[in-house]
Amino acid sequence: MQHRVVFLDRSTLRANVRRPAFEHAWNEHATTAASEILDRLKDASVAITNKVPLRKETLSKLPKLKMIAVAATGYDVIDIDYCKAQGIAVANIRNYAIHTVPEHAFALILALRRNLLAYRRDVENGVWQQVDQFCFFNHPIGDLFGATLGIFGEGAIGQGIAKIARGFGMRVLFADHVPPKAPGVEFTPQDTVLAESDVISLHCPLTPESRNMIGLEQFRKMKRTALLINTARGGLVDEAALVRALDEKLIAGAGFDVLTKEPPKEGNPLLNVRRPNFILTPHVAWASDNAMQFLADQLIDNIEAFVNGKPQNLVV
Repeated sequence: MQHRVVFLDRSTLRANVRRPAFEHAWNEHATTAASEILDRLKDASVAITNKVPLRKETLSKLPKLKMIAVAATGYDVIDIDYCKAQGIAVANIRNYAIHTVPEHAFALILALRRNLLAYRRDVENGVWQQVDQFCFFNHPIGDLFGATLGIFGEGAIGQGIAKIARGFGMRVLFADHVPPKAPGVEFTPQDTVLAESDVISLHCPLTPESRNMIGLEQFRKMKRTALLINTARGGLVDEAALVRALDEKLIAGAGFDVLTKEPPKEGNPLLNVRRPNFILTPHVAWASDNAMQFLADQLIDNIEAFVNGKPQNLVV
């Protein structure tokens, strides 16, 4: 059997993607609109997608489809229940971002904790040139040593950021949650994590239960000097509540790499936040060159393993 492999959004991956080591036809598209999915996958046995949604309405019209290879760790764009019922295998990528995402998160933490954007803006506006001493102290500067980092999500990325935090001399708390839980982790009640953390970093998947897990109620439980970092999924935080929390100084700042809808072509309240205590980056925490090549290699490994009858990294 010759497999037909179709990559729906090749432009989301800046890496060398080798061809699978089995007989196949390969088609790739830089991007794929919703109206183009059916035509492009009509004869496909393997679909590769990063962010192109594959829902029941579409999948039910693709009887030849045997596998969906997700070019990411998150798989909320896939109708998992339908795939499970119809025997469509779904594999995702594991542990490719265990260095790049924690590093990006800490870049945000350091920039905000030390008010780098505020000081750079002052230099650009000529403030330094006007003072009478060698430096000036317009904004507070906080050390990480001795501070508390609260982490929501104790997977590989959550563990990665914990390791960096401990290197800075930080106290680390993992927020408790319903099972399944990683073994060997000491958990702390969520309200305690919210109340005691100087920095809260989100590293959990987006599920119906975790959607908007951080809202006004949670912001009011946090320290007024706390930072919120989200390099996981935009839907974990009520974005309108975050704007209000920043406006009302319920927290000291926030660093986000994700939004609820990406790209934000229809706008987003966080796009209008113009202040040095908020940093928004365009979903690039995962995208170091090394991480993307690791992802690309594992992506093809997953497809080859499935075709060879030894599937790996299965979600379904």
